Amino acid sequence: MAANPPAEQVQPERPGRSGSAVRVVAAGVPLRQRFSDLVANRELLGALIRSEIKVKYKNSALGVAWTMVAPAIQLAIYGVVFGIVFKNGIPDYLIYIASGLLVWSFFSTSLLAGTGVIVGRAGIVKKVSFPREILAIATVGSQSIYLFLQWFVLALFMVVLGHVPDWSAMPLIVAGFATVLLWATALSILFSAINVYFRDTQHLMEIFVQIWFWMTPIVYSFQAQVHERVVGTANEWLSWIYLCNPITPVVLAFQRAIYGQVDVTNTTSHLPYQVLPSWPLLSFYELLGVVFLVGVVLMGFAIRVFSRLEGNFAEEL
Repeated sequence: MAANPPAEQVQPERPGRSGSAVRVVAAGVPLRQRFSDLVANRELLGALIRSEIKVKYKNSALGVAWTMVAPAIQLAIYGVVFGIVFKNGIPDYLIYIASGLLVWSFFSTSLLAGTGVIVGRAGIVKKVSFPREILAIATVGSQSIYLFLQWFVLALFMVVLGHVPDWSAMPLIVAGFATVLLWATALSILFSAINVYFRDTQHLMEIFVQIWFWMTPIVYSFQAQVHERVVGTANEWLSWIYLCNPITPVVLAFQRAIYGQVDVTNTTSHLPYQVLPSWPLLSFYELLGVVFLVGVVLMGFAIRVFSRLEGNFAEEL
C-alpha cells in the first residue's frame, strides 16, 4: 500500500520569470490521517499542556492556586455589582452567575490564547516537524485543567450559601462541557492559522469576545429578560438569535444543573420570577446535541483550513 503523502510539502522559494518568489504547497492529507497523526502525538500533547501550566505560574508564590483565587475575586465583584448595587432580585445570584461565568471564562480564554498560539510559538513551529494544530489543542487542554480546579471555588460558594444543585440534571454538565470543549478547540485551530497571515485577527477577536459575552445570558436571565419580553412581539426573532449563539445552550445547561431553580421569588419585587426556561431536561440535551453536531462539522472545516494554510507558516513567521 502506498504511503500517504505528507500534509504539506513546501519547496524552496525560487525566482519566477518576473523575479518574484514562487511557493509550491502540496495538498493536505485526508482528515482521517490528520486525526491519526494527532492521536499518535498524544504524548506530545500531554507534555505541552504540562509545559504551559508550569511556565504560566513559574516563580509565582501561589502557583496554580491563582487559578482559583482569580475567579473567586471575579465572582465576588460581579455578585456585588449586579446582585447588590443594581439589585436584579435573583436569589442566590452568586451561584447563578458562577454557573455560567466559569464555563464562559474557559471558552473565551481558550479562544483568545489559542488564536495567538502559533505566532507565540514561532520558534518551535519553524524548527520542529509535528502537527502544528496540537499547539492550539494544548492551549484548550490547559484551560480545561484550570476549569476543573475552579469548580472547587464554585463548590465552596455553594456550601457557604447552602445552595443545593439539581442532581437529576448533573449529566447536563458532562454534555455541556463536551460541547464547549469541541467548539473552543475547533475555533482555536481555525483562528490560530488565520492569525499567522492576518495578525489583526487576535486583536479583533478580543473585541468580538467582549461583545459575545454580553450576547450570552450569563449576568442576566435569558428567560425573564430576553424570551418573555419578546415572545409574541415583532422582536420574537431575537430569542432565536440568542439560541443560535452556540454558547447560550451550554450556559443554560450549566445554569439548569448547578443553579437548578426555575421559578423563584424576586428578592426585590417579591413577585414570582422565572429565572430559567421551564423546558424538560430532554430539550436541553436536544439543543446541546444540535450544537455539538455543528461543532463536529466546524472541527473538520477548521482542520482542513489549518492543513491548507500550514505550508507557509515558516515564511510568514
